[in-house]
Amino acid sequence: MVEKVNKEKSILTFPADREIALETKNVQVYYGDNHAMHDASLQFPRYSITALIGASGSGKSTYLRSLNRMNDGIARVDGEIMYRGLNINSNEVDIYQMRRRIGMVFQRPNPFAKSIHNNISFPLHEMGIKDKSKINEIVESSLKQAALWDEVKDDLGRSALSLSGGQQQRLCIARSLAMNPDILLMDEPASALDPISTYKLEMTLSDLKDQYTIIIVTHSMEQASRLSDYTAFLHMGKIVEFDTTKNVFTNPTMKLTEDYVSGNFG
Repeated sequence: MVEKVNKEKSILTFPADREIALETKNVQVYYGDNHAMHDASLQFPRYSITALIGASGSGKSTYLRSLNRMNDGIARVDGEIMYRGLNINSNEVDIYQMRRRIGMVFQRPNPFAKSIHNNISFPLHEMGIKDKSKINEIVESSLKQAALWDEVKDDLGRSALSLSGGQQQRLCIARSLAMNPDILLMDEPASALDPISTYKLEMTLSDLKDQYTIIIVTHSMEQASRLSDYTAFLHMGKIVEFDTTKNVFTNPTMKLTEDYVSGNFG
């Protein structure tokens, strides 16, 4: 069902029996006096990939970073961010525990200056997991989920910094998966990658959506159309349209969306 909210936006809403992994209600983001995000209300269905698209400065990354409190100390975020019945935008939330459930992969790979194995085992040690066999099991399973195991399994002691950019990005995904998250947030994770590495990353994400909810910011409309189930188009800090990816790219409701996806924008 599509709910048309005046003439400025068109937002898809879901039936009551559709499981929602994360929902924002009237989220506002302020950088000082700059009102960067306006009235952001969206539902993210579980076990799907949602793409956030829009021009530079439209608010995509600002909104994404709000979803696991990465804007704390940088911006003021008002409104509700609902996860499993809890408003994670409240002061009572344990942010570090919450981020284990809502992980984040950044635009550029940020592996630790440690071995491949230690990139994953170090956070596990910090969580209090000491059993070596359990740690090795998690290292292997998370690398397999990130489609990296076959490429590195014979040299886990190798420095993560020696990996290619695409491998480093998949290692960062594996590191997030080792925390047993529910949701993965990704801020343009392929922007620094070559086409082959981008293809491998997209195949990895397609496989992961059977077990995780993925929300991805991408500047590539081709990537959004290939990869995502749902797409939200943002413009000047507002969510203009949210629908199935097919509808957004082939039958958008809003003229502004149509102009953007067809290239007649700006």
